[in-house]
Amino acid sequence: MSLDPHRGYDLIGDIHGCARTLERLLERLGYSRHSGVWHHPTRMVIFLGDLVDRGPGIREALHLVHDMVRAGQALCIMGNHEFNALGWSTPAPPGSGRQYVREHSPRHQRLMRETLAQFEDHPQEWREFLRWFYEMPLFIDAGRFRVVHACWDDELITPLKAQFPDGCIDEHFLQASAVPGSFANMALDRLLRGTDMRLPHGLTLTSGDGFTRSYFRTKFWEEDPKTYGDIVFQPDALPELAAQTPLTELQKDELLKYGAHEPLLFVGHYWRRGKPAPIRANLACLDYSAVVGGRLVAYRLDQETRLDAGKFVWVDVDPQEAPR
Repeated sequence: MSLDPHRGYDLIGDIHGCARTLERLLERLGYSRHSGVWHHPTRMVIFLGDLVDRGPGIREALHLVHDMVRAGQALCIMGNHEFNALGWSTPAPPGSGRQYVREHSPRHQRLMRETLAQFEDHPQEWREFLRWFYEMPLFIDAGRFRVVHACWDDELITPLKAQFPDGCIDEHFLQASAVPGSFANMALDRLLRGTDMRLPHGLTLTSGDGFTRSYFRTKFWEEDPKTYGDIVFQPDALPELAAQTPLTELQKDELLKYGAHEPLLFVGHYWRRGKPAPIRANLACLDYSAVVGGRLVAYRLDQETRLDAGKFVWVDVDPQEAPR
């Protein structure tokens, strides 16, 4: 995707229905509303996906972002929650062993509950937003910087670019992702959910959102990890036994590594806490747990080639926007 190299960009992390907080962040960034659409005289927003689910202002957040995109004031990539919404409403292909791309399991019902409830009286709007989700690219490669919801993997993005030069998938590709081991399944899982690894010794952990898992999210940039604890990248700590377990040489070799000399990379997805700051000079996560009493975070990108801790801007989430 070709972007104006002389323009300033404000990259904003996962919103999850915190529409009021988003408005306060836009005001802090110097945007104002004209004819119902948020504008800035010289800058543009890039949203990192996950507009939907969890918060009380999902419908309002979708309208705000959609209107900015339509007016040329913003771009928005796809997050795993937009993918989930498409998969929830899309029949799976024959032979996949499931009815929908995103199975209607109790876990998925819980994740979708708030979004579906807020659009219960607006079914036509919801259908229109689902169509719009297909216009959200999976990634943006602007040359000097890159944007993806969870993880940049050149081995998957290169063939994706060949198939979808604008990064926007179609329904056929979405349906193909329901088949385990397919290219569509691997690409969407990696770009939208990141990398993971099974916990050692048959251990499991129960996350803060109440789900018990045997896998944990891993870093995709660590240069010389020694233990499982060195590569964990999620809000939930590993069991101490797992954290201290050494990685095998094979496991180290199989880890994805985004190099320190690659272009600037911005991701969301990972529910960080604390004061926003770069992970390293070319990598920033902008998801700071907005919907669970955290912060909605932006990075003000200009012409720099190394990230500057002083260019993060954030607002604390409105307490009234806690999940219901």
